[in-house]
Amino acid sequence: MKRNKPIYAFIDASNLFYGGEKSLGWKIDYKKLLNYLKDKYNVSSAFYYGGIETFGFEYSVLDKKPIDLKKLLDYLKKRLKEPEISEGDIVLIDRNIQRIKFYLYLEKFGYKIRIKPVKIFINENAKPVKKANCDVDMTFDMMRYMEQYSGLIALTGDGDFTPVLKYLKDHGRDVKILARGERTAREIKQLAGSDFRDFNYLREILKYKQ
Repeated sequence: MKRNKPIYAFIDASNLFYGGEKSLGWKIDYKKLLNYLKDKYNVSSAFYYGGIETFGFEYSVLDKKPIDLKKLLDYLKKRLKEPEISEGDIVLIDRNIQRIKFYLYLEKFGYKIRIKPVKIFINENAKPVKKANCDVDMTFDMMRYMEQYSGLIALTGDGDFTPVLKYLKDHGRDVKILARGERTAREIKQLAGSDFRDFNYLREILKYKQ
């Protein structure tokens, strides 16, 4: 194993923080989380994956650059001033404005933000379904950066990551898992073994205090 290389953290927000404070039961202090990853695991880079609704903002993954959150924020603020906007859209746009501000807040702390536009599909019941699956993006980064790190901390319990994590482990990368026990796939726990830690036990360490 290449011990002279740093440790990277990859955070699957949709899995680890699903349901937010209501689901977790406590509010996370993200500054404490980043400091914890640095102090406990010697993490040098922490990648955070999440989604955002763009409401017509022009962006394509073919641009080969991440979505510009500040430009998107300005765009959404302008959308709120449109005279024909509905009350429902006002609520939705304002909610996403707050989410963008949160992402920018994380960026200031030092997280490397990877944001994917939410796509809307019509399901078999003719109802719209929102989806921003970042699994491919996170897997892609794990693979393309693997020569840069000696080990990684995966903050996810999603079993879909098992193949890539096993591949990395088989190729000499130290793999540790930090996830919510009740939302962690059995194969992830088996792969990590003693290197699995339940995120719920960090409540007193990472809880946001007013």
